Amino acid sequence: MEDFFLRALAGGIGAAFAAGPVGCFVVWRNLAYFGTALAHAVLLGVALGFLLDIAPILAVFAICLLLALCLVLLERQRYISVDALLGVLAHAVFAAGLVVVAFMERLRVDLIGYLFGDILAVGVFDLWLIFATAAIVIAALAWQWRNLLSITVNKDLAAVEGVPVERVRLLLLFLLAAVIAVGMKIVGMLLVVALVIVPAAAARRMATTPEQMAVASTAIGIASIVAGLFGSLEWDIPAGPAIVLVASAIFALSLLIPVRGRAGRAD
Repeated sequence: MEDFFLRALAGGIGAAFAAGPVGCFVVWRNLAYFGTALAHAVLLGVALGFLLDIAPILAVFAICLLLALCLVLLERQRYISVDALLGVLAHAVFAAGLVVVAFMERLRVDLIGYLFGDILAVGVFDLWLIFATAAIVIAALAWQWRNLLSITVNKDLAAVEGVPVERVRLLLLFLLAAVIAVGMKIVGMLLVVALVIVPAAAARRMATTPEQMAVASTAIGIASIVAGLFGSLEWDIPAGPAIVLVASAIFALSLLIPVRGRAGRAD
């Protein structure tokens, strides 16, 4: 088996370890649109990375984290609904990315790869970054797991119990931003939210506890990565869309399974 394919497998599995548990909170807290807004910032991050001559994935990290912070701060105002605010910011940063790309001819060759993913081009540096991100995400979730569950079930009750609600919520959004940043290398900015949401949505019907759902979501993500990669190799189709199609097929099959518990009903 070729080295590039092994790197792609390793990178995809690393991303699944990060996306699986974070995706559970995205499903529980209905943060899908927030994830979509962050995904729209990927193009601007890539363009700025080339403009500043730094690794695009690092620039995407920075832009996603900055946008997450801006969204948290702007949500405190009461004049515009959160959905409208997310829509405005998402399309504004996407438009800004397109404008920057229009002035940079050399980006046009790689644009499709960033839109739809280029997992087969994962390099050694990307692997280090993906696994470092996965380790940080898992460690942060383990550290704040109880608090995250508390604010998911009832943030007002969590505040009464002494949970720092705003800080814990900001941590979750930062973790989501980090997952979006590394996931764009796997399936691209147009499909990265699916990598986070679909495995968690499928796992929701299979688990009886939040912990089981997190593990099941990770396992489904890994299975989707492996099956999608081998399918793309066998039938010569794009790897990113193949991965998302496999995950979507698993989700469709999960609808046939009777709900086992209330693990996915923390919201």
